[in-house]
Amino acid sequence: MSVKRVLIVEDELAIREMMKFAFHKSEFNLQEAEDAEQAQVFIKDNRPDLILLDWMLPGMSGLELAKRLKTDPDSKDIPIIMLTARGDENDRIRGLDCGADDYVVKPFSPRELLARIKAVLRRVDPAMDDTIEVGGIKLDNSTHRVSIADKTLEFGPTEYKLLHFFMTHPERVYNRSQLLDRVWGGNVYIEERTVDVHIRRLRKVLAEHKAEHLIQTVRGAGYRFSTQP
Repeated sequence: MSVKRVLIVEDELAIREMMKFAFHKSEFNLQEAEDAEQAQVFIKDNRPDLILLDWMLPGMSGLELAKRLKTDPDSKDIPIIMLTARGDENDRIRGLDCGADDYVVKPFSPRELLARIKAVLRRVDPAMDDTIEVGGIKLDNSTHRVSIADKTLEFGPTEYKLLHFFMTHPERVYNRSQLLDRVWGGNVYIEERTVDVHIRRLRKVLAEHKAEHLIQTVRGAGYRFSTQP
């Protein structure tokens, strides 16, 4: 697998230094830009595989840069993760609506950010998707085996697909309709409550290994796969 190039666009030197340290032993090549102008030059000459984009940049904001990149045919397919101190729901929606693929609120842990990067890249590069490891769960998509601490977990095919989707889309909330569309497929017509049945089956197996907490119910919104309490 080729080394993936990640561009961080961030004006705070301390955050860039932290990320350089975190990326030192990762499978990613981290490049830096201090503002939108530097980022645009870099992107034109050295197309990155993913962009970590700070919302509050000097001059052109990260939000405006994201909009420009997503309307440019040469950069519209580059995934973007927004980095911001803005944790309000409306701000998260604005960030995602501008074309960002994910949204991370400061302060964040480098390990979580690396997991988010891997999850986003898996969506655009299936070749990365053979083995996934999140929250102590290891899923090998080439053999359809799932394990925790080297102990194999037995799932039905639907629960496996549901877990695979959750692990490749961590920390995001999905309602029943969205899960039906993304896991079962848009042409399948079944009751939305079917999702609840399979969630219960999935949690039951995870509970045997004390991992049921990873599948979280968000009241009035849906379900989320998260390593956060």
